[in-house]
Amino acid sequence: MQGQFLNISAYRFVSLDDLPALRTSLLDACIEAGLKGTILLAPEGINMFLAGEPAKLNGVIAWLKADPRFASLEPKESWSEHQPFNRMLVKLKKEIITMKQPQVVPIGVRAPAVKAADLKRWLDAGHDDSGRPVALLDTRNAFEVEIGTFENALDPGIHSFSQFTDRVADYRNQLRDKRVVTFCTGGIRCEKAVLYMQDQGFENVVQLDGGILKYFEEVGGDHYRGECFVFDRRVALNPELKEAGCVECFNCRAVVSPMEQRLASYVFGKSCPRCAN
Repeated sequence: MQGQFLNISAYRFVSLDDLPALRTSLLDACIEAGLKGTILLAPEGINMFLAGEPAKLNGVIAWLKADPRFASLEPKESWSEHQPFNRMLVKLKKEIITMKQPQVVPIGVRAPAVKAADLKRWLDAGHDDSGRPVALLDTRNAFEVEIGTFENALDPGIHSFSQFTDRVADYRNQLRDKRVVTFCTGGIRCEKAVLYMQDQGFENVVQLDGGILKYFEEVGGDHYRGECFVFDRRVALNPELKEAGCVECFNCRAVVSPMEQRLASYVFGKSCPRCAN
């Protein structure tokens, strides 16, 4: 049974030069529809996380897609019983995902991608369609990887996406002659990662189209272990795209699993097993 609130995440790399006016119109449309969430706008495009009553949210998305710049938006959907956001924000940023690599311009040059079903088929077989071994490269932050990731995925151990460019160089020899698949929550980080890696001479690199959330939606949890962190009050989703029961520690912001919540070191609003001592 689906929940009361529809949740969507979507992004689009596209040149935007009317940011203040676009911010105002988007904020007005979302507030009028009773939506909550966050939309990031930058000269390179839009990144959005919204939740609300399904018909009203779909109405705002349809209105937005009527603008040719956003016609190809492909939202990832999930459901919740409660509103996972506290407020409605539309922010102007330098980048919709911060990489600090101005030569990486995804506008009009989308990174090559593999569909979820094809990745599952590759992982089932142990190689891609050309016979290359598949190497999965997680582009998310270390605390997200700790909650869940694909089996045998490489973890650069970054604490912000801007660190990815330094860490990925360490994998050059390890990734040689492999089919490299970068992945993230919804696709935005792994898209920039592919373009950067191509610029640095990496070969046979693709992104997981739509990220982990689209993989869960279309394939389920095959070859994935754990949950997927999301940046709202649901904290983490399982492969059925339902809340996994995790919470964030009020003190240190660590993600606390249902099992850890039963420990004496977890005190709601005060501490968790990671910070209690």
